Amino acid sequence: MMPSETITAAAAGTWKLGGLTVNRVGFGAMRLTGSAAFDLGTPSNRERSISVLRRALELGVNHIDTAAFYFSSLRSANELINRALAPYADDLVITTKVGPGRDPSGKWWWATPEQLRGQVEENLRQLGRDHLDVVNLRTDGRGSIAEHFGALADLRDAGLIRHLGVSGIKAGHLAEAQAIAPVVCVQNRYGIGDLQPDSEDILRACGEQGIAFVPFFAIAGEGRLAGASGTDSDDVLAIARAHDASAAQIRLAWTLHRGPHMLAIPGTGNPDHLVENVAAGAIRLTDDELVRLEALHRGQAG
Repeated sequence: MMPSETITAAAAGTWKLGGLTVNRVGFGAMRLTGSAAFDLGTPSNRERSISVLRRALELGVNHIDTAAFYFSSLRSANELINRALAPYADDLVITTKVGPGRDPSGKWWWATPEQLRGQVEENLRQLGRDHLDVVNLRTDGRGSIAEHFGALADLRDAGLIRHLGVSGIKAGHLAEAQAIAPVVCVQNRYGIGDLQPDSEDILRACGEQGIAFVPFFAIAGEGRLAGASGTDSDDVLAIARAHDASAAQIRLAWTLHRGPHMLAIPGTGNPDHLVENVAAGAIRLTDDELVRLEALHRGQAG
């Protein structure tokens, strides 16, 4: 593996979100706002977060994932993005999500179809844009999404949104959404050893239809919002040593090897971790390593 400081996001190749070409290694903005996601008591260092965003673009990142509900007591991910990156580069794709929301005190609520326009406009105001590149409908994984997705399709027709995606879905939801309007991406929880119901079926369906699959918690796995646990299997650690890489980099590289339509959006507020995450896109795992990691993923490793 090349020294990480020489590696840019282009090393992983590109994919298209609708008509928007992005490097397959992007950036998730959730952890920019504090030491833990949605932590109202421990805000991040503002200037450090801004510098991480600017460094991400210097490293070739042109796909940033965010949401209006990414905020801590003093920090808003959307506001940080606006401050750091506006006026925005023509090739920068900002993806956001709606469905869940938080009131000013941080309490969660879920939008009705009629309330989705307000959530879209909230993202527009915070980001300082007159349209959103990609909006994902974040679901709770239960029931029909047709009414909510139809409301977003109307906002796309009105010019507020360019492309639509879905997040947190079950297998039947993708076809339900596709019957209403084109889906350019699916954001679901996915990572080594993190087998969610329908996850492999959805990943395969996305590949067959040319839809990007964008995993979240690809590094953290079962740690989810708390982050990576700091412990890893002997197989992951041995493969990491063979590539002079970290376990987190191997986890990211593995997700990218799942298919050319797989995008990565690792998030961090640490500039050193940012460089490492981008560099993971240059790791080329061997067939034997992929077999070992596949066994680990399915809980079959010794």
